[in-house]
Amino acid sequence: MASPISSIRNLGPAMEAGFARAGITSAEELRALGADDAYRRLLAAGTRPHFIGYYVIEMGLQGRPWNDCRGKEKDALRRRFDAIVAETRPSGAPAGIEQVLDRIGTGLRR
Repeated sequence: MASPISSIRNLGPAMEAGFARAGITSAEELRALGADDAYRRLLAAGTRPHFIGYYVIEMGLQGRPWNDCRGKEKDALRRRFDAIVAETRPSGAPAGIEQVLDRIGTGLRR
């Protein structure tokens, strides 16, 4: 029998729902994918990028408290997160506030 995603430390109902939208339905499946591939799937399913959400997954998969990530380890995770976000963003798509402004029609004039 498959274990719920919420059985992984730090991951609760909101993460479980997000992973379900991304087609990841069990803790075993999440562990097999790893944090990076699972986070790519979350982004592809429409989850907005958020660094804390990413490293909470990584810490949970290691069985560590979510706030246990510091210093050089956190810096390395930030680089991984930034790379994942960059590779999943459509080519030429604006980032951050520019993306929001563009969506509502107040972004850069083209």
